[in-house]
Amino acid sequence: MDLPYGAQQATGVDEVTRAVREQAAHGADWIKFYADYRTGIDGSTRPTFTLAEMQAIVAAAHVTGRKVAAHASSDDGVRLAVLAGVDTIEHGYGATEATFQLMRDHHAAYVPTLTAPEAVGEYFQKHVRGGAPTPAMQQAAHAFALARKIGVTIGNGSDVGVFAHGTNARELAWLVQLGMTPTEALRAATVTAAAILGKSAEIGALNPGLLADVIAVAGDPTATIAALENVRLVMKGGVIYRKDAP
Repeated sequence: MDLPYGAQQATGVDEVTRAVREQAAHGADWIKFYADYRTGIDGSTRPTFTLAEMQAIVAAAHVTGRKVAAHASSDDGVRLAVLAGVDTIEHGYGATEATFQLMRDHHAAYVPTLTAPEAVGEYFQKHVRGGAPTPAMQQAAHAFALARKIGVTIGNGSDVGVFAHGTNARELAWLVQLGMTPTEALRAATVTAAAILGKSAEIGALNPGLLADVIAVAGDPTATIAALENVRLVMKGGVIYRKDAP
């Protein structure tokens, strides 16, 4: 049966190398792979590739100048992906202190996607936003605290799509709720995220020569991060696409 999948399937060093090149040929400027998934006999999250396969993915991408992101939520998945040389880890909920130290030492950035477990809790576990956190939310918060303690570079990425598009500011609210200052959270979503992407010469700051991608909000988000929910102006490449009356 020819069924659609959420990602291109590949097995073995040759196939994963070919998959990277095919994705690049189709226009991908980043390569992302699932370092783990719920493939265990008991449904547990286990690595989906061997270290050699992950290293082949990274090598095939890096030789073309493309960076690599890894979906990884288990400690084994994160550790193998970091050892393989990935540039970012998405999720990382089950990573241990030793694995976060490995991330720091290998200069792998962390995108904690804290809103995703909250959304899943709302969908499937009757979680009420603002109520007692689910075990998955507690695990995500613990991982985030470890990453901050150890000094891993943290970028903002919401995993939006798991929850509604247009509500991405929820992720920055979580960054603040779990310990960042509003300014740190804003930097994670701008200058730090741009550096992670390798796009500091184009985006991430208000500097001459960079793309004029700007929003304006009602209120001061450096004081109250919730101000990001009140967008009044949207500019893309210097062109204003939305401007609300004051």
